[in-house]
Amino acid sequence: MDKTKILACGDELYAAMTERRTLQPLTERYADISIDDAYHISLQMLERRIQGGAKIIGKKIGVTSKAVQNMLNVYQPDFGYLTHDMAYSQGAEMPISSKLIQPKAEGEIAFILKKDLIGPGITNADVLAATECVMPCFEIVDSRIENWNIKIQDTVADNASCGLFMLGDNAVDPSKVDLSTCGMVVEKNGQIISTGAGAAALGNPVNCVTWLANTLGQFGIALKAGEVILSGSLVPLEPVQAGDFMTVSIGGIGSASVRFT
Repeated sequence: MDKTKILACGDELYAAMTERRTLQPLTERYADISIDDAYHISLQMLERRIQGGAKIIGKKIGVTSKAVQNMLNVYQPDFGYLTHDMAYSQGAEMPISSKLIQPKAEGEIAFILKKDLIGPGITNADVLAATECVMPCFEIVDSRIENWNIKIQDTVADNASCGLFMLGDNAVDPSKVDLSTCGMVVEKNGQIISTGAGAAALGNPVNCVTWLANTLGQFGIALKAGEVILSGSLVPLEPVQAGDFMTVSIGGIGSASVRFT
């Protein structure tokens, strides 16, 4: 794709996000769109957000579990940027009906960094040494592509289908929990809807953060001290609407809950 088309697609996705409307898949309109093109589109969308006052506070890894890959028919990880206006705290109500279009919730483990990670060459040991704590988390993904009809290029261009996220109150030293075997239980409106384990995310959530550090490192982008890194869902995506209440519990880490409005 030429630069003019890339910038136009980024602007179009930004407008769709702010106006809460969906678009025809980019992959149906641009047969030549590559994953590299899609990342450049996402950066234009991000630039428009920053111009509007958004501040980058972290990054997310998406499409890491088989459950999510099978739901979306996307079979490789991707990443997006988190901004301050996406973040909610434990106990806060999340206004998805006024901010999102077609939201789906996923339970995750969030990493809070205390040191920069600059790939390539980052190992799992490096990630653990750079992590201040891990926390229970809900990410509420959203797509500006109609009916979630996405290929990898569509979701990459759309900032990895980022929506909103919330962190629980519990913060745990990652050396105190087995992040591969820790179990997750997700409840919606008082009913258990899914279970998972750390191994669902590329075998271990740490693998996800390592992948991200090394992938971004190829472009000279660091994971920075103080950033929130969402490591990917351990359970299938769950559609949500105003009035729903969800809780995620993670063995050895704790729980988080969110009410949607």
